[in-house]
Amino acid sequence: MVDPSYPRRAREAGAHAIIGGRNYGQGSSREHAALAPRYLGLRVVIARGFARIHWQNLVNFGILPLTLDHEVEYDRLDVGDILQLRDLHQQIRRDRQVEVRNATKSRTFTASHALSERQIEVLFAGGLIRWVRARL
Repeated sequence: MVDPSYPRRAREAGAHAIIGGRNYGQGSSREHAALAPRYLGLRVVIARGFARIHWQNLVNFGILPLTLDHEVEYDRLDVGDILQLRDLHQQIRRDRQVEVRNATKSRTFTASHALSERQIEVLFAGGLIRWVRARL
C-alpha cells in the first residue's frame, strides 16, 4: 500500500519507522528508495521481507532493516501506531532479535536483523559515508 500522506507526515514526525510488506524495496531505484526516506527522518524499516539488495542500501544510509519474526504482527499494526525500540544498540549487538513495543496498543513483538559486525558499525555511524569519513 502506498501512503500519499507519507512525505508530509514524515517531515512532521522526524525520526520514524516504516512497516513494509513482502519484498520491500523492489524496483529499479533502490538507492533512492533508501535515500529519500532517510532524509525525511526514516530510521527503521520493519518488513515481512526485503528485496535482494535493498536492505543493504538501507544500512548504507543508516536505516535499520528488521524482518518481522511473526507475520501476523503485520496485520496488527496501523498507520500512526507509536513503536518503541529500547536499548537498540545493546539489543543489536547482543542478539539477532529486537523487541519492538507498540505503545499505542500495549503490545510487544519481535523482529530480527541479519547484519554483520561491519554492517552494525556502518549503521551505528549513521551510514556508509559517515563510517568511511570517520575512518579517514
